[in-house]
Amino acid sequence: MEVERRLPPGQHIPRGRPVVHYGRVPPFRPERWSLMVFGATASGTETKLTWPEFRALPRVTVVADFHCVTRFSVLDNVWTGVPATTLLELVPPAPEVRHVMIWAEYGYSANLRMSDFTSPQTLFATELDHQPLTPERGHPVRLVVPHLYAWKSVKWVRGIEYLVEDRRGFWEERGYHNIGDPWREQRYSYQEEPGEGPP
Repeated sequence: MEVERRLPPGQHIPRGRPVVHYGRVPPFRPERWSLMVFGATASGTETKLTWPEFRALPRVTVVADFHCVTRFSVLDNVWTGVPATTLLELVPPAPEVRHVMIWAEYGYSANLRMSDFTSPQTLFATELDHQPLTPERGHPVRLVVPHLYAWKSVKWVRGIEYLVEDRRGFWEERGYHNIGDPWREQRYSYQEEPGEGPP
């Protein structure tokens, strides 16, 4: 009964921990890696964090379930990484910012409402179950947004763009729901209610 209560509608527990992603796994070169924070920043400038600078940021551990839009859920994942709120404090957005776009290798992206990005469980993870992320799971850094479908938990993160107006990301442009709440089964854009997507 406890497991059933934690599963959103239409989800099931798989065998093992499946890996799903679009495109090939990118190589990681620490000396070339950086995280850019740009867009509508409070200062009007962009910030570039090197790998050593990112690794030096405060870290937390979050235990959270993981819900893939392909209908499987993995419970009790132990993620360790940098809270999204830490990056917001380091590089504040302009007051009018209401959304963010998360950018990854090869131009992949996903948009989030600021209210989702600032959730206490949203973090830029570097470890899963106390081990470094494997390349196919997003090494060196993936975003984790446990309360949304997992396509919003972008692998191989390289940038955070502050948005004054919402804009659809990679899968959202291809017919996925703009918000992606698994408890409301927000899988596809045709399900969007007024106000749930960009004009």
